[in-house]
Parts: sequence; C-alpha cells; structure tokens
Amino acid sequence: MQKITITEAAKFLKEGKIGIIPTDTLYGIVGQALNKAAVERIYGVRKRNPDKPMIILISSLDDLGLFGVEIRIPGKNVEEANFANHAIKQLWPGKVSIILPVKTEAAQEKLSYLHRGTNTLAFRLPDKKELLDLLAQTGPLVAPSANLEGLPPAKTIKEAENYFGDDVDFYVDGGKLDNSPSKLLKIEDGKIIELRK
Repeated sequence: MQKITITEAAKFLKEGKIGIIPTDTLYGIVGQALNKAAVERIYGVRKRNPDKPMIILISSLDDLGLFGVEIRIPGKNVEEANFANHAIKQLWPGKVSIILPVKTEAAQEKLSYLHRGTNTLAFRLPDKKELLDLLAQTGPLVAPSANLEGLPPAKTIKEAENYFGDDVDFYVDGGKLDNSPSKLLKIEDGKIIELRK
C-alpha cells in the first residue's frame, strides 16, 4: 500500500490494481471497469452487496460504446429518443450519474459482472480536469464511494485507510472532501427520474 499522486495512479490502475482517489464528489475506491478481476476485488474489499452495480466514471461520451450503450436511447418515438440525447448532453459533464441500458445481448452477457443482472449501468462524466486526464489514460473506472457497505463515505485519506488498510494497493490524498454523492438519474419514457438527490 503506497501513497502516490493522481498522475502516478494511472500506472497502478493499468496493471489491474485498485486504490483510493479523490473523485469529483467523494473519495472513491477505483479500478478499471473492463477488468473483471479488479471489479470483483472491489466488491470483496468494500463488502458491497453483490446485486448492486457500481457507478462508472468515463472521460467522454465515446466511452459508452465500450459498454454496448448508446447515447441515443430508443424511446417509443423519435421525440423521446431525442429528449434523452439532449438531456444527457445538458447534464454532462457534472456531478450527475445517469443509468443507461446495455443494449445488445452480447454486451449484457460479457458485462454481467458490471450490471449484476440489471442490464443497466450508471455512468458519470466528471467536470474535473485531473480526473479526466487520469480516465483518458486508464479507460473507464468503477468508483463507488470509499467506505464499507452501510458506513459513511471517507472524507479524508485517514478515514479511507481506517476502512481499507492494506486491502487496496494505493492511496491518493486530495485533502478533506466533504461533498455529497452524485445525483443519480434515470431517463425513461421521455422523463428524467431522480433516484438520488
């Protein structure tokens, strides 16, 4: 377990390691979203409910294609599809996570370790340069808050260390983060549904 900078974190993450970083909202425990072993390790270390998918941080809308997700969400009609497309572009980048459907059966099967049977995934495109720079190097990262299931999110690296100790490979100190979690939205039937304020 090491304390490193956010720029050094890219190397560790590309090796399949997991660690704690400051995100655009809270401290997150992160690993490459397309690395099944890293994702499963985070579930274990965090003692996370295995039925709950994790939020995925992306660096651009293009990243959605890696998950069989299209920004143009089919609605019952063209207006609904256009509404979803427009809404997403208005909400991102920012502290908003949006649940989107995984479209193809092939992607649903391949990414079952991420969507956990829901066939949907929650994504966030952050508005924080150093985080976007990291994501551009590592690819999308799963990033649940840095705490054990059911306990308060760590606001400092010390609190994160108390939760995880040597169970993670590195820590990046970003000072005290006393923010709220991201807003969680779902776009369905031409409406934006707020699941978490």
